[in-house]
Amino acid sequence: MKIKDLKGLSKEELKDKLEGLNKQLMELQFKRRSGVEKPHLFKQIRKDIARIFTVINEKEGVSGGKR
Repeated sequence: MKIKDLKGLSKEELKDKLEGLNKQLMELQFKRRSGVEKPHLFKQIRKDIARIFTVINEKEGVSGGKR
């Protein structure tokens, strides 16, 4: 998932995607016990979640730095 694609979505669509990714991550964590075939998905999903949070914060105008 590219950040360029995410910037074109509305906040509601971003929150829906975020909810779906969190669900996928949870399912992967359950499958981890039985031996996941694709462990690289953990890192990929976490990065996608971070990208979505970044875009949501940009849309809300939240400043991340301490000054």
